[in-house]
Formats: sequence, C-alpha cells, structure tokens
Amino acid sequence: MIAPVIAYFVVFDYVPMYGVQIAFKHFVAAKGIWGSAWTGFDHFVRFFDSYYFWRLIKNTIGINLYELAVGFPVPLLLALLINEVRSTFFKRLVQTVTYAPHFLSTVVMVGLVFIFLNPQYGVVNHVIRAFGGETISFLTEPEWFKTIFVFSGVWQGMGWSSIIYLAALAGIDPTLHEAARVDGASRLRRIWHINLPGILPTVVILLILNVGSIMGIGFEKIYLMQNSLNLESSDVISTYVYQRGIIGAEYSFSAAVGLFNSVINCILLVLVNQAARKVNETSLW
Repeated sequence: MIAPVIAYFVVFDYVPMYGVQIAFKHFVAAKGIWGSAWTGFDHFVRFFDSYYFWRLIKNTIGINLYELAVGFPVPLLLALLINEVRSTFFKRLVQTVTYAPHFLSTVVMVGLVFIFLNPQYGVVNHVIRAFGGETISFLTEPEWFKTIFVFSGVWQGMGWSSIIYLAALAGIDPTLHEAARVDGASRLRRIWHINLPGILPTVVILLILNVGSIMGIGFEKIYLMQNSLNLESSDVISTYVYQRGIIGAEYSFSAAVGLFNSVINCILLVLVNQAARKVNETSLW
C-alpha cells in the first residue's frame, strides 16, 4: 500500500539530489553534470559577497517571520471559535466560507489583490477617500508589500489550516468539559485549561514544521506581486534563484543559492525540534 508513496519520493525527491553537485561545478550543458569542471565553494562565496545578499536574507526571513507571527495563530483561534459554535448550520456555513479561498489559484488570488488595491477604482482606496484620506498606491510602495502579502495569505489559508486543529479538538474527551461545567468553569476557562492543552502537541508539531521552512517562502505569489518599484521589499531568495538560474542561465550559481537556502532550513528544523523536545517533550523525532 505504501509502495507508490515511497516510489514517488524516491523518484522526485531523492534521485534529483544527484544534480545538487552542479552547485560545486561550473556546469556546462554540453558536458553534462559529470563532465563539468569542479569549482568548489566559489559560487557560495560569490553569493555571500554579492550586493544583494543581505537584502535577500532580510526580506526572506522578514516575510516568513511576519507570516509566522500573524498566520500561525489565526487558524488556531479560528478553530477554537468554530469549535464553540453550537448551531450546526452556522458552523458549516463558517467553515465553507473560510475554506473557499484556499481553492482559488495563486493567479486569481493576486488578481483579486490588484483589483481591491487599485489606486483609481479599488474598493480599499474608495473607503480611504470616503473618510477623507489620500489615495495609496499599495502595490508600488515597498513598505506595504510585506503586509499585503502576509494578510492576503492569511485570508486565503486560515480556513484550510484550521482543519487539523478542529480534528485535534474533536479528539478531546467530552467528559472533561462535563466535569468542568459541574465545577462551575466558564467557557473561556474550559478553552484555556482543556482545549488548548489537549491540542498542544499538534500545535507544537505544526510550529516546528513552520519554523523549519522559514527560509522557504513560496515563489509564485511573491513573483506575481513583484514589480520594479517594490523590489526593495519583495526580492527574496526564490525569486533571485529564478532570475539568475532560469532567466540568466546561471545554473550552477542558482543551484548554490538554492542549496544554501535548503541547508539553513534543515538546520532550523533540527534546532527547533530539539528545543521542542526539551521544553514540551513533543517533537517530530
């Protein structure tokens, strides 16, 4: 039963690792990976010494930390609120409405952002002008990019991300709540002392996974929202790899940058896993 899954990861994840060696070579397509000359760590040194290095690191980590700080607790809070709803119809309605944005494609999502934030006819600027404010060109001002990226992502993903918390909440023994009601505990007390401790292992596991991918911001959405005016805040490692590797055909250099990104993610995952195991005795391994 598990053989197709194992085959998938072997073929698409482990076999391609053979190509990682081009990060340490001067790759020439005509010579192939094995025939290209070794350059050692030259591409890594070039990246570390480049003008864009610190901007890429700052933007990549900054956006991910912002997303972690805002996007991680929102699905948890939503799940706790939905779990407390007693009306089955209203609960299903809220779940359907919050799940729906997840099924929008990235292109459609970014298109909606462009429409809502348009300086001339966007609804957001209409509201700002109605209250006496001045029009804001959100998508061309670097200081707004991170906020727009993060909050649009929270809106799109909070419903879908709350599913796992709702499943964990469904597994909590209802007799604990019955006993708490007999003792006079309020609903807020029961959430704090029963629901949250009951789903804490799930929260810790998801937090470890989120921190472990803190350098792995997605490419599609940020590339679609990126333009020459907000590049100061939107230029991240994934878009830089695309520009240098695909557009500029610098395959070895972009592979080195991507490998550096993956190694940092791996180190963070191991460190956070160890910290969680010591503090809460919950970990991935």
